[in-house]
Amino acid sequence: MPFLGQFLRPLAMTAALVMTAGPASALDLTKKRENLPDLVLGNDQGNDFVVENKDIELESGKAYRLRIVAKGGQEYKFYAPEFFRYIWLNQIVIEHKEIHGGGPPDHLEFDEPGEIAIEFVAIKPGAYKWEARGLEAKGMTGTLTVK
Repeated sequence: MPFLGQFLRPLAMTAALVMTAGPASALDLTKKRENLPDLVLGNDQGNDFVVENKDIELESGKAYRLRIVAKGGQEYKFYAPEFFRYIWLNQIVIEHKEIHGGGPPDHLEFDEPGEIAIEFVAIKPGAYKWEARGLEAKGMTGTLTVK
């Protein structure tokens, strides 16, 4: 039995070291996020149905900040349910106020011009459609593609 004890003791110490060092040494992806081009709905020249940067490409496993900016005079309801489902959402920022939570939002709504930033890690590759609900026929749609 002494032989078995000599074998198990170092194994147990290694396991304890790995378990205690794991989370503390893990990389925090949110600290190295990349700012994406703003997804802009409408403009301040009176065109409520133009979209700037309607198609955006991302890489799985990377952290990003996406600012969705409403400049037009419409009410914009930004829906991207599959995209929201397949990202790890760190926070939503509105006027320097942060929202943290355990699940994806249903949609983001702009009753007037302003911006909402989402900070997230892209998880599942795919092409995810977004839309300004009710304004799709006017071209208020696009794609968020995770490669």
